[in-house]
Amino acid sequence: MSGTSPERQSRAASGTGAEADRHTKVTVLVALAANLVIAVAKAVGGVLSGSPALLSEAAHSVADSLNEVFLLAALRRSRRPADRRHPFGYGKERFFWSLLAAVGIFVMGGCFSFFQGFQALREGTEENFGGYVAGLIVLGVALVAEGGSLLRALHQARRQGGGLGGLRDPALRTVIAEDGTAVLGVTLALAGMALHMVTGQVAWEASASLAIGVLLVYVAYRLGRDARDQLIGEAADPELSGRIRSLLETQPEIDSVEALFTMRMGLDSTLVAARIDLVPGLDSERVEKAAVRIKRSLADTFPEADQIFLDVTDRPAGEARKSPAATGERGGA
Repeated sequence: MSGTSPERQSRAASGTGAEADRHTKVTVLVALAANLVIAVAKAVGGVLSGSPALLSEAAHSVADSLNEVFLLAALRRSRRPADRRHPFGYGKERFFWSLLAAVGIFVMGGCFSFFQGFQALREGTEENFGGYVAGLIVLGVALVAEGGSLLRALHQARRQGGGLGGLRDPALRTVIAEDGTAVLGVTLALAGMALHMVTGQVAWEASASLAIGVLLVYVAYRLGRDARDQLIGEAADPELSGRIRSLLETQPEIDSVEALFTMRMGLDSTLVAARIDLVPGLDSERVEKAAVRIKRSLADTFPEADQIFLDVTDRPAGEARKSPAATGERGGA
């Protein structure tokens, strides 16, 4: 049986979702502007002072700036309407660009921070405390700017539902992760530079650089894992799947729901495919009318379910019922 109409899919891609995207775009642009200015300041301060922690933070800000460009591309490309080559739309573009952002954090931020930390431990640094004072001032300004960007992103997350609901958007989730990591990274760099100045031991600053690297690699791993799960076909939330199954089971024409498959196709788009066993005695015309009514009921109750398919069967689908896709379970590392 066919899915919902392209007109409904187009409506689902607009309205509330488009409005949320406009707010997210502003949040990403604020983060991009802050990171670009801070990256230049950190790089200049790092060169003047020879501080490995400050140079690590400069690389971190450069990586974040590039990632914001990726997120802007995700916001624009994921809202393109469905076409012949992509009949389910471009919603997963959002997850792809978020994956690239995670790779950028890992390579440009984490790996460079490790390099700076190990190099400082091996070779030491030429101390220039005048430059270090300038570096501390740069980091103080960066802490204020990154904190402001983080507060903006958290405010939007609260407006979009708060908690996990406010973090459904991978673009917004990435900005929050980047800004939160930036605030913690700047704090580590400040502590490392200050301890280096007080004790004269470069090990403090090298340790701060290595800690920043560990932090960035961990954040990149978590963001990359989420994007991977969504790209390869993550099921809808188990609670949503359970509500969809319950609604199907209450329909008078359905004898049993043999299997239910769901998959997130985008931020506000979910595919629903159900294998159902109908009650005996229905002729073909009644089956068709029942299918139309059931799909309309699902679409009205669950607006995010914009692709609905019903497969009528007259035999148990035992293997399908036990599969993770049918039960809504989530697997993988």
